[in-house]
Amino acid sequence: MPKRYGVKEKDQVVAHILELLLSGRLRSGDRVDRNEITAALGLSRVPVQEALVQLEHDGILVTHYHRGAFVQRFDEATLREHHEVHGLLTGAVSARAAADPTPEVLEELDRAMSIMRDADGSRPYLEGADHFRDAVIRGYAGPRLAATIHSSRSFMPREFWAEYADTQAHLLPLIEAEYTAIRRKNPANARRACIDRADLMADLLIAELVRRGVFADLDSP
Repeated sequence: MPKRYGVKEKDQVVAHILELLLSGRLRSGDRVDRNEITAALGLSRVPVQEALVQLEHDGILVTHYHRGAFVQRFDEATLREHHEVHGLLTGAVSARAAADPTPEVLEELDRAMSIMRDADGSRPYLEGADHFRDAVIRGYAGPRLAATIHSSRSFMPREFWAEYADTQAHLLPLIEAEYTAIRRKNPANARRACIDRADLMADLLIAELVRRGVFADLDSP
């Protein structure tokens, strides 16, 4: 696999391991093969080790001394929990924005909303959504909270939402609700919109993983 310029090597490894999980090629309890990853990505062992450390910190892997790194429990409940954490964290920051929306942040959010509303497809919609979220985080989250929000995105795969045909139709109404709450200085509604958005994203992603056979169909006998 060719190197992706402009992307940190460690982040390439993280994305690769998460894709192995989301495609079902790695499952709960499986050992992560460092040599296989270095060969697949054409990287040294250093960024692979850095990625394993990050994924262990994020609760996705666990390392056993002299045995290697293994996948923690990966199932519907785990995936939903990651989304719940993300919803709570982004909700806290959005509530701060709604409590004291500055003209500078509102101007950025206006631009982001225009991009999302006018987007012709999921990928351009996500560019606007990223701009919106980054503006809120940059304006109202400290370094620790911003870093924690970033790590909570692990199981919110961007490529899935970029390729999912109905991303804009499903997610734009909840961004609209958050935007309205911030403009009307309603922290409770801003927080609620973030939590609802994360819950919906979990529902849609889990349904897709059930369809792929990564997760069992709980409705099956």
